[in-house]
Amino acid sequence: MFDTRFGLLIPQRGALFGLGGIRELLQLGVTAEQSGILSSVWVGDSLTAQPRPDALSLLGALSAMTERVRLGTSCMASFPLRDPAVTAYQWATLDHLSGGRMILGACTGLVGDGVSAREGAHFGVPDRERAPRLEENIALCRELWSGEPIDFDGRFRSYKDLLIAPTPLQDPCPILIAANPWDPRFAERALRRVATLADGWMTAGSWPGLFEGLWSRLREELTAAGRDPATFPVVAMHNVNIGDDRAECLAETSRFIAAHEDEDEVAAPMIESWTAAGPPSRCAADLRALLDKGATHLILRLTSWDQRGQLLRLTEEVLPSVMS
Repeated sequence: MFDTRFGLLIPQRGALFGLGGIRELLQLGVTAEQSGILSSVWVGDSLTAQPRPDALSLLGALSAMTERVRLGTSCMASFPLRDPAVTAYQWATLDHLSGGRMILGACTGLVGDGVSAREGAHFGVPDRERAPRLEENIALCRELWSGEPIDFDGRFRSYKDLLIAPTPLQDPCPILIAANPWDPRFAERALRRVATLADGWMTAGSWPGLFEGLWSRLREELTAAGRDPATFPVVAMHNVNIGDDRAECLAETSRFIAAHEDEDEVAAPMIESWTAAGPPSRCAADLRALLDKGATHLILRLTSWDQRGQLLRLTEEVLPSVMS
């Protein structure tokens, strides 16, 4: 699926808190491709829960600005809210624009403190429906991408003799599901959904031991579903902040995530678990450890206001050491 084990997440929400303009941020995708060591470029997604420039519009721009890197969403939190037939149609068009480089990362978009509930109210989607809508929308996209007219009578959507054209260049067009359930009560269903419906798992080691615990349980679900865990893509999003002083790098990451999430502060264990921080050798060791735990592709988010400078250091000083 990927030429190398590393990709770049463009934090387009940063346009709202001082990272630069949209055009400037998109240019990071061009630099990523030119590096030769990054083989994917991703954008985030949300509607009103965490407002930001629209993911599909940005991916259309990136498809014209780049030629080689895979392009995707990490992750499409609005997927359960969007009309699935329109989404399937738009995504198929993006796959043509990009020459068959799209990877759809989908998720429920559930956010605590009532944030996702308030967002969903605008679109008639309560939180309790997000997971089943995610599942139904994935099934509908796959049917529509077959290129045949379909009759679909689902729990939330019904269509009669519906045909979209064009269909994606890729067959199948890959869909990853992001799932990082902190609450064990929801882990079984979330991971079974990944094992049975997805072409790969999108995750994040955002708390000590979280990645290892979920990956162990997902391997069991994959085996039960007749799929080989050894060949199943595991795409992990991880933060990077490069500098001589690790404490300063972690502090900037904390400020960055707080600004991104509209939080007053972020728990220190999350920052330390979820960030490769400090001198290049330390960052390389942290990323290598995540690969050793089972991640097959790392989506790297630069948690610094110096996006371009950090990107150059990442590609020139950190990633070559991880690959060696």
